[in-house]
Amino acid sequence: MDQHKEVFLQEAYELIEELEVALLALEEKPQNVGLIDRVFRALHTLKGSGAMFGFDDIAFVAHEIETAFDLVRDGRMAITSELINLTLQARDIISEMLVADTDGHENLSERARGIMAAIQAMLPTEDTVQKTENQSDRGEKDNITVEKDETIFRIRFAPHQDIFRNGTNPLLLLDELGGMGKMSIAAHAENIPELTDFDAEDCYLFWDIVLTTQHDQNTIKDVFIFVEDDCDLDIRPIELPGDGYLQPGVHHKRIGEILVERGDVSDDDIRDVLKQKKQFGEHLVEAKKTSPSRINSAVMEQEHVKNILQKRQKDLTGSSIRVDAQKLDTLVNLVGELVTVQARLTQKSTMENDPDLVGIAEEVERLTAELRDTTMSVRMLPIGSTFATLQRLVRDLARELGKEVQFTTDGGETELDKNIIEKLKDPLVHIIRNSIDHGIELPHDREANQKNRKGNIHISATHSGANVIITISDDGKGLDVNRIRQKAIDRGIISPETAMPENEIYGLIFEAGFSTANAVTGVSGRGVGMDVVKKSIESLRGTIDVRSKRGDGLEIVLKLPLTLAIIDGLMVKIDGGDFILPLTAVEECVELRDNDLKMAIKRKIMNIRGEVLPYVRLRELFGSNGNQEHIEQVVVVESNGDRFGLGVDRVVGQLQTVIKSIGYVYKDIKGTSGATILGDGSVALILDILDITQLSEEKNKKGEKNEVERS
Repeated sequence: MDQHKEVFLQEAYELIEELEVALLALEEKPQNVGLIDRVFRALHTLKGSGAMFGFDDIAFVAHEIETAFDLVRDGRMAITSELINLTLQARDIISEMLVADTDGHENLSERARGIMAAIQAMLPTEDTVQKTENQSDRGEKDNITVEKDETIFRIRFAPHQDIFRNGTNPLLLLDELGGMGKMSIAAHAENIPELTDFDAEDCYLFWDIVLTTQHDQNTIKDVFIFVEDDCDLDIRPIELPGDGYLQPGVHHKRIGEILVERGDVSDDDIRDVLKQKKQFGEHLVEAKKTSPSRINSAVMEQEHVKNILQKRQKDLTGSSIRVDAQKLDTLVNLVGELVTVQARLTQKSTMENDPDLVGIAEEVERLTAELRDTTMSVRMLPIGSTFATLQRLVRDLARELGKEVQFTTDGGETELDKNIIEKLKDPLVHIIRNSIDHGIELPHDREANQKNRKGNIHISATHSGANVIITISDDGKGLDVNRIRQKAIDRGIISPETAMPENEIYGLIFEAGFSTANAVTGVSGRGVGMDVVKKSIESLRGTIDVRSKRGDGLEIVLKLPLTLAIIDGLMVKIDGGDFILPLTAVEECVELRDNDLKMAIKRKIMNIRGEVLPYVRLRELFGSNGNQEHIEQVVVVESNGDRFGLGVDRVVGQLQTVIKSIGYVYKDIKGTSGATILGDGSVALILDILDITQLSEEKNKKGEKNEVERS
């Protein structure tokens, strides 16, 4: 494919994603001018670029929709649900055209022509246009809102000298301001008296604050609502040059301009100082026109505004480049090989015991770690783009099922490895579909249960150490424990006599072929989906947990590693073999001796500082032979919220681990999630903590069953 056309296709896919996000947001806020402009810009760019690179069909479709939104921008046409629906359908048509790569709008499908005809039919006639314009002239456009941008405020907070006596701590007010945006602050100490006149119960300081925030002036003033009578407060926005961006020949304000605006000096003072040749600030201080702290405060404001303007200019012009995903994967693989070579160098330097070689090895290890972290960060992407694609799914499926659903997200800026994000989309789709179909009730049923007729699905992402926690929750009817249990009995998954705790019963929904639906629909009911979700999450070395309360909704928690390529591991030895435990799962290392060891081996439990934990002896689990030592090292790990001890022969230490596939032949072997190459060229298996616990439980149950049969 032509290189320029390939660039257009990449940009076009981004534009149609932006178009979808903006349309879904506009459906919620139809009077938002900023969202209308986002839709129009996306359509306009698609039309122009499509025509330039020979995609005439895309240009034609985009032009028809652009015409409608141009009328919307001019106030001559209203945003309606029908217009949003047709534009979303047209967006899907454009996506199909990008794949088909057709030339000329004579090849448009009947569906595309139908959408274009429907949009043209919505365009107002001259009479309607005139009527709408007259309405607009009467002020009905006053309801239109504009997206809120950041504003820079200058704040002078001068507490009265006796403010401490009523129990007020000014620092808490400053902390609250700092939580509203990017803040720079300068303290003025010029009023502090000599020590002989100093009173520890008096406040002598005052502050200048520069705050960049999306909040308005009244919201900022509310921070000081309880101390208005105990302070002098001045809050005013800072006027930026031009449109708020650095332009050629336009600069941020000078120190003198800032001081005059604040009222710290007069214009005459500035003119007097400019006649001399010393630095401007020095002259003002020497002439006793102002104090050093006020000069420093003005410099602080100047730097703050300068940094904000530079950031906006950087965002405007763009500072990123496109890199082919395959090149990134190659780079990560090369860094992985470098980590392996670095391990060999470290091992060699230790064996040679050469101080110079050891120093070189340590420096290479430091640089390799930095290169590894930098490379992995390049492949990290915010998960918000995936959340945005789910918005359309929720909208369309809710309409199809006759339900009203609000979809909210949180933590979209949380970053994950791009490979994990790509593999995570399908499990999230399955979970969301099940929430809408099985969880959220019909509007009249929700009202009958004293709920809001519109259901809510919320998805959030947060960092937790070297993992990301993704939580999908809804406020539907939740899971019915008795119904799940009965279905499991009917299908022979469990026996009627089996006693199971509630959380284990919830886990049955992940069994293959399991479904509580009364009938098969186009959405669900066939018993496929949730078992695939569990397998997909486990293939990503993640865990899945279900929490529910009947009538109050469902919460599914996914715990995923940040990356699948390189991890920090703990190397252990078992019967002469090398094994790796993911360091994120390791909590501590302890020792068992003599009687404590014998008791742990016999009872499969161990006591650590009064806490009883399950104990798994890996030598026995792996069927290894060898003499039992009097001392055994135990690695305490955590999995799915449970702690247990893994008995090993020896803990070697921490190791950067490059994860390698162990091949198709060994893919069904439980207990391992991959392998890594050590510095001496040997292979160490990476243990899967979750599999280890399951294998241990199965072995214990089998042993108990054999004992019962023998007795």
